[in-house]
Amino acid sequence: MVVSACGSRTNDPQSRGATAPEPMTVNGVVVLPGPLENIVRSSGTVMASESVDLVAESAGRVERITFREGGHVRKGELLLKINDDDLQAQLRKTALQIQLASDQEERQRQLFGKNAVSREQYDIALNQVNTLKADRDNLVSAIRRREVRAPFDGVAGLRYVSEGGYVTQSTRIASLQKLNPLKVDFAIPEKYAGQVVVGDRVEFSSDETRLRFSGTLYAIEPKIDPAMGTLQLRAICGNRGEKVFPGAFVHIDLRLRTIKDALMVPTQAIIPVFKGQTVLLRKGGLAVSVPVKTGLRTAASVQITEGISAGDTVITTGILQLRPGMPVRVTVQ
Repeated sequence: MVVSACGSRTNDPQSRGATAPEPMTVNGVVVLPGPLENIVRSSGTVMASESVDLVAESAGRVERITFREGGHVRKGELLLKINDDDLQAQLRKTALQIQLASDQEERQRQLFGKNAVSREQYDIALNQVNTLKADRDNLVSAIRRREVRAPFDGVAGLRYVSEGGYVTQSTRIASLQKLNPLKVDFAIPEKYAGQVVVGDRVEFSSDETRLRFSGTLYAIEPKIDPAMGTLQLRAICGNRGEKVFPGAFVHIDLRLRTIKDALMVPTQAIIPVFKGQTVLLRKGGLAVSVPVKTGLRTAASVQITEGISAGDTVITTGILQLRPGMPVRVTVQ
């Protein structure tokens, strides 16, 4: 038995068949704007902040090795000495010649002051002194090229030469790595290119050490990789205790500026379709399909950038059974 529009009761079977279907009861959420921490996740590779393969500038026999493999060295510290006996002998000889020429120049200067010699004679004596001093400087420079010194503070790697061995300019002696701080190279999708700035906070973790480190973005490649559609970034992070080594693979969290009024919906509310994505809203007691554009994702939610407004009720259950236009009763979670 049903009630007619005028309030009377009827037993007409056709009237009973026209009765509106019962609304389907589903769960949903009311979309409210809120702050969203903008975190871009990526993966990257650790690099030493400074790295170099040590080689000698001059060929010769190794006279002394003063660094320990795997040990810390200081900038300017002598690491390897190549025999320079011939240069030292020339340097001593030049020093004696400079002394003799300086005495001669002094005598000429005194005579020139008394007009006993010409200006030309004095200039010849002075030029001899200056020429010998230049020869001395060249010898000192050549002696320095027989030394290998640390260009920065760091940790020496394995050495590949021994005392008494002969090295050339192409002989690899060892590597030197600066492990604190470290650089981390990684890439992000090009859609974030306009959002990153130098100074953004970066966190990274290593599966091997299970430690988490933090640092800052300090360099941005000024072009997009056309093959990958990514932007290359570089961060610098502290590595106190030197727990992470160059070459390690790490997981990156790049924290961009917080979005103040983000509209977030549960992940299960998103319905993939042929040309994009949709969500189901309750409007006027009916289910309504609305195309949307998505933004950032978290573990349980998706940002909606276009298609819905604050205060809309988004359906989160019964999505497979619902069809647009069906009556629906929503229990707000």
